[in-house]
Amino acid sequence: MARKAPAGDPEQDAPEVSAPKHAAAGLPAVGHSLRIAQQQMGVRRTALTLLKVNQKNGFDCPGCAWPEPGHRHTAEFCENGAKAVAEEATLRRVTPDFFAEHPVSDLNRRSGYWLGQQGRLTQPMYLPDGADHYEPVPWERAFDIIAEELNALASPDEALFYTSGRTSNEAAFLYQLFAREFGTNNLPDCSNMCHESSGSALSETIGIGKGSVLLEDLYRSDLIIVAGQNPGTNHPRMLSALEKAKAGGATIVTVNPLPEAGLQRFKNPQTAKGLVGGGAPLSDLFLQIRLGGDQALFRALNALLLQAEEEAPDTVLDHNFIDEHTHGFEDFAAAARATDWDEVLRATGLDRAEIDQLLALVLKSKSIVVCWAMGLTQHKHSVPTIREVVNFLLLRGNIGRPGAGVCPVRGHSNVQGDRTMGIFERPAPEFLDALEKEFGFAPPREHGYDVVRAIRALRDGDAKVFFAMGGNFVAASPDTDATEAAMRRARLTVHVSTKLNRSHVVTGARALILPTLGRTEKDVQEAGAQFVTVEDSMGMVHASRGTLEPAGPHLLSEPAIIVRLARAVLGPESRVPWADFEADYGLVRDRISRVVPGFEDFNAKVAHPGGFTLPHAPRDSRSFPTATGKANFTAAEVEYPAVPEGRLLLQTLRSHDQYNTTIYGLDDRYRGIKGGRRVVLLNPEDAAALGFADGAYTDLVSEWSDGAERRAAGFRVVHYPTTRGCAAAYYPETNVLVPLDHTADTSNTPASKSVVIRLEAGSDRPV
Repeated sequence: MARKAPAGDPEQDAPEVSAPKHAAAGLPAVGHSLRIAQQQMGVRRTALTLLKVNQKNGFDCPGCAWPEPGHRHTAEFCENGAKAVAEEATLRRVTPDFFAEHPVSDLNRRSGYWLGQQGRLTQPMYLPDGADHYEPVPWERAFDIIAEELNALASPDEALFYTSGRTSNEAAFLYQLFAREFGTNNLPDCSNMCHESSGSALSETIGIGKGSVLLEDLYRSDLIIVAGQNPGTNHPRMLSALEKAKAGGATIVTVNPLPEAGLQRFKNPQTAKGLVGGGAPLSDLFLQIRLGGDQALFRALNALLLQAEEEAPDTVLDHNFIDEHTHGFEDFAAAARATDWDEVLRATGLDRAEIDQLLALVLKSKSIVVCWAMGLTQHKHSVPTIREVVNFLLLRGNIGRPGAGVCPVRGHSNVQGDRTMGIFERPAPEFLDALEKEFGFAPPREHGYDVVRAIRALRDGDAKVFFAMGGNFVAASPDTDATEAAMRRARLTVHVSTKLNRSHVVTGARALILPTLGRTEKDVQEAGAQFVTVEDSMGMVHASRGTLEPAGPHLLSEPAIIVRLARAVLGPESRVPWADFEADYGLVRDRISRVVPGFEDFNAKVAHPGGFTLPHAPRDSRSFPTATGKANFTAAEVEYPAVPEGRLLLQTLRSHDQYNTTIYGLDDRYRGIKGGRRVVLLNPEDAAALGFADGAYTDLVSEWSDGAERRAAGFRVVHYPTTRGCAAAYYPETNVLVPLDHTADTSNTPASKSVVIRLEAGSDRPV
C-alpha cells in the first residue's frame, strides 16, 4: 500500500530507477535549468535574471561559493545555480491568505519540497502562544515582540543568533555586532555543520582556516586530488575549472565511495563539444574508498613518500621548505614510518596496487592541489584527516607555491564571508579588541554555543530565544527528533526568510517569520540603491547587486531588519549609530574596514569590477601565523569507523535536485533516481548478504552508544555501485539517524558521513 501524502504533496518513496549516468551537464542540464526557471519565473523574467547571475554588474548566485573566473561567460551559472535563482525569483507568493487556509498543524505534515514550492513570503507573520495559525503583524509589532522576549531573559546567553551562509558580509557584520552589544557570543552558524573541521585543522597547521589556492592555481597544477566531494551536483561550475586544468596538463584523481558522473566526464554546456559531443573525461584515477578511510590513505601516501626519499635521497621531499617553514617533522615522520599496512587496507577498502598508482602520479607532479568537501569534514576523525592532508602537501612544499595548496570547497554562497565578518561563537581576542575600539562597548569574552551546543541548550532550558538569519535550522541539524523537541521548548523562535521551510512549522511557544529581500532583488534605502558583498571559497570579495523588483512591498533587507531589531532591543542607550547603517551600507563597509584585517579601504576596493583578493599569508609569503610561527606537521593516530557484522556505514548526501535543505524536485538524474527521495543506495553484494532485493522496502535504524533507537522508515532499496560496507541516502530525510552527540573531535561538526545503521525489512511500501 502507498504512503498517503497530504493533498498536493507528491509521494516520495516509489521512484523510477535506472542505471546511473557516467557524464554530467550537456544538453539535459541546459534543458532542465530552463524548464525549472520558466516554471518559476516565466520566459521573460528567466532571460533577464539568468543573464545577471555572477556577472560583475549583477548579483552573486545564492547557491554555492565557487569563485567566478576573471573572464566570464554570458551564462556564468550552472544548472543548480539556475534552480537556486528560480526558487528565489519565483512569481509564486505566500500571502496571509495562505496562512489563514493552512494551520500549522497541517503545514507540519507537509514535505520540505511542498513547503518550498509555495513561493515567496510577503509579510511578517506571527504565531501567538497556543495558536494554530500564523497571522499578519506589522513590522513594528514584530520587533516589539522580539525586544520583549530578549529583554526579559535572565542573561543574554539565553538567546541564540543563528546565521545561514547566504547572509551578506554587511548583514553578517551588523548581526554579530548586535549580538555582542546585546551581550552574547552565541552565534552558531552553518559552518558548524559543514567546514568547521577544515577551519580547525587549517588554523592549527597553517595558521589560517581557509583554503590557500586561487582559480589560477588549479589551472597551473600538475595534480589535483578531489576527495570526498561531488562537484557535479554540489559545485557544478568547478567542473569547468577542472576541464580547463585538464586541458593545461593537470592529472585529476578522485577519491570517493560513490562514482560521481561529473568527475567521470563533463559535457560543458558552454562549448559545442559539451553540447553535442562526448565531452571531456576528467578523472585519470578513481579510488573508491571506504567511508572514513581518507586519513589512512593520506598517511599511507606519506609513509611511501618518506620511503621513496630514503631510497633516493634529496629527490622526493622538499627539505629546504621543511627546514625553513615547518615544525614537528620528526614526530610526524616517526608516526608515518610506523604505518600498519593491514590497517590501511582495512580502513580504505583499497588494495596496495591502487595506492601505488596514486603514489606514481604524486612523484611525477611538482605542484599539487587537494580539494575536499563534506566527505572529509563530517566524521569523528575529520580534523586529524585534514591535518594528514596538510602533512602530505608540506612534505613536498605544496603550500605557498603556484599551482599548489589546500582547497576546501565551501558549499554556500557567503558561508566563508560570514565567518570573516565575525560570525563565530569563539571569536579571536584581537577581533573583539577591534570591535571595542571602533564602537566603544566591551564585547563579551566568554565563548558561546555552536550548533550542537545550541540544540542542547534549548533542550536543557538554558536557551529560550532562537533567532535565525536565513537558513532552515530544523531540517539542516542532526538528530531531527531531538532538534525539533528542543526548538519546541523555546519561548520564541524567529526566522528571517525568503521562502517557507520546515523551521517555520516547528516553533517555540511563540514564533515570527520575517520576510526579507533576496539576492536577485533591488535594495533601495534612504541613501539610494544599495549593494552588498560576498566572499567566495577562495577569499575573493566582490559586490552583488539585485536587479528585480522586490517580491512584495512589505519586505525589508537583512541589514534593515538587523538595524531595526537592534534599535528596538538596545534602545537609545546604544552607542552604535544603527539608523545610519540602514540608510547607507557604505557606512557599514567603512566600519568593517577598520575592524576586519584585509578590508582596509573596503569601499574603494570593492568598486573595482570583480572585487579583490583577501591576503593569505601562507599563500602570499609562505609565512604561517600559527603558535609555532611555522606550518605544523602533526602525528595523530590513524582512525576509521568500526562497523559490527551485519551493519553498514551510512553517509547522508544531496540529490541533484537539491541545494542543502532546499528541494527543487524529486529526481537525482545522475544517479538514475526519478520521482522520489526515500531511497537507500546499497552495494548489490551487501544487499544480497542482508537479504534485500532491489526495490524492497526497509527501515533504516542507526545504532549509537547511547542505546537510543533512531529510525527512518520506508526507504526503497536501490542496488548501486557504492563501496562494500557503505550505504548512502539523502538528507534531510536521514538526519534523524545522526545522533546529536556523534560529532567530530575538536570541531564538534555532526558526523553525518559515518553513521552505523542496520536495515529492518518491510514486506511492502509503508502505509
